[in-house]
Amino acid sequence: MEFVSIIAIALMLIGAFGIIFLKKPLDKVIMFTMLDAGFVLAVVAFKYLDVAMFAALADPLSTIIFILAIVKINEIRKNKLNSGEAND
Repeated sequence: MEFVSIIAIALMLIGAFGIIFLKKPLDKVIMFTMLDAGFVLAVVAFKYLDVAMFAALADPLSTIIFILAIVKINEIRKNKLNSGEAND
């Protein structure tokens, strides 16, 4: 059981640092999924199965929201770049 919790913590740390340090949005989504997998594994390892079931059901929704946020941020950045070029 200790080995499983070590793997879960490692997955969460790798996912968190990946989200922070990687620049490409698709890489961030992959790291976010890795963080989610580590979180669900940690919850299962500590036998909170009702919380694990909710997390497993909520993970796809949170991933979709994360992708929508990335798309919106990219759209705002493009609009700022286009308006900055028009003002010069």
